[in-house]
Amino acid sequence: MAGHFITFEGGEGAGKSTQIARLKTFLESHGKTVVVTREPGGSPGAEKIRQLLLSGEAKDLGPRGEAMLFATARADHVDTTIKPALERGDWVLCDRYADSTRVYQGEAGVDAAYLKLLETAAVAGIYPDLTLLIDVPAEIGLSRVAERSRSDDSGGPDRFEGEALKVHKRRREMFLALAKEEAHRFAVIDGSRDLDKVAADIQKAVTGAFAEEFEGTGGAKKVSEAAT
Repeated sequence: MAGHFITFEGGEGAGKSTQIARLKTFLESHGKTVVVTREPGGSPGAEKIRQLLLSGEAKDLGPRGEAMLFATARADHVDTTIKPALERGDWVLCDRYADSTRVYQGEAGVDAAYLKLLETAAVAGIYPDLTLLIDVPAEIGLSRVAERSRSDDSGGPDRFEGEALKVHKRRREMFLALAKEEAHRFAVIDGSRDLDKVAADIQKAVTGAFAEEFEGTGGAKKVSEAAT
């Protein structure tokens, strides 16, 4: 496809939303058209399923049932939002994608072969060009979630944020293992540092992965300036 597809992954409180906004600004400063989206959600149908999943209303379906709902939402998201944007030549920045299902539902005990079948059907051949894994220790991520909950009207942790610490630790280990297995598309970013340093590393990963898109635009210079 003419566009570029970048996904952001990581545990709760990793700072994905903040860094997606920063990368969007960076890309737009280089004349790119950017679509920001998220999972679960990102399309009208998928947003309805998001409410079911994050509220905990779907929990009684069990991990396999939740995995099917994620796949249903993803299929609508791909067909309605992601694929059309890539066909237009846009840059798509997505907060979570299929890797999150591999980790979250995989950690809950859903068979990997079953998840792969659901993934294949849902993504319809649309896979990320680059996946940015923002890695933070589970304790740091959960403290950020708690602070955010105190400072806004979110109503507290959602269905997945509220899991036990040991669950968040296992998810982190699984994300890192996945990044190692598929190193050709992953860039692991230390998200425990200052926001500007995290943003600079993300920009460096993106300009490195898509070097031809930034030739002659001063992209490398801007990344260097952001890192200092």
